[in-house]
Amino acid sequence: MGFWDSILGKTRLPEAKTDRLFAISTAAVTLEAKLGLKPGGSAGVCIKPMESSRYEAARTEIEDLLKLSFKETGTVYSIQKDEYNYIWVILNDPDFDDLVTNIQMICQILMEQGFGTQLLAAVYSFRGDGTVYLIYNFKLGSYYPFVPRGDQRDTSVEFRLRSLMEKELPLEKDEAKWYPLWGMPI
Repeated sequence: MGFWDSILGKTRLPEAKTDRLFAISTAAVTLEAKLGLKPGGSAGVCIKPMESSRYEAARTEIEDLLKLSFKETGTVYSIQKDEYNYIWVILNDPDFDDLVTNIQMICQILMEQGFGTQLLAAVYSFRGDGTVYLIYNFKLGSYYPFVPRGDQRDTSVEFRLRSLMEKELPLEKDEAKWYPLWGMPI
């Protein structure tokens, strides 16, 4: 932010940080070996609502590339809006590496289309005794766990995941920024 922007109260939204997205690939191996958590076969990208004409152009490009990519990988996708009007690109594939690669591709397309400030989170599901989500916050450039149990969070499991994964993933140190994503379409 420049001097005049700070004087006039103008701020720019931060661009998404995608360079750490691939760290989840190696972390998945540790989650399975140490906690018995297997990839759940689904992942998603959450995007803030945007102007409809720009959204349609980005959606068309994403769908065209996904169709090409998914012929090879067999990944199934859908684009949905949640109850808060956020846009979700949901991917389903039993091959976790395909999910990670396709999430990265979607984010790259959106950034190239000028939607880097619209990217909110990438979410990966894991299954064990229940569902565990690892959420990548694009603005912070870090992951955090989210473990819903009914309408509550299981913070003890979340903290255990943090202690186990802090060497594997760039984890958000400030738990106040571990935003729960209730009602995800994943």
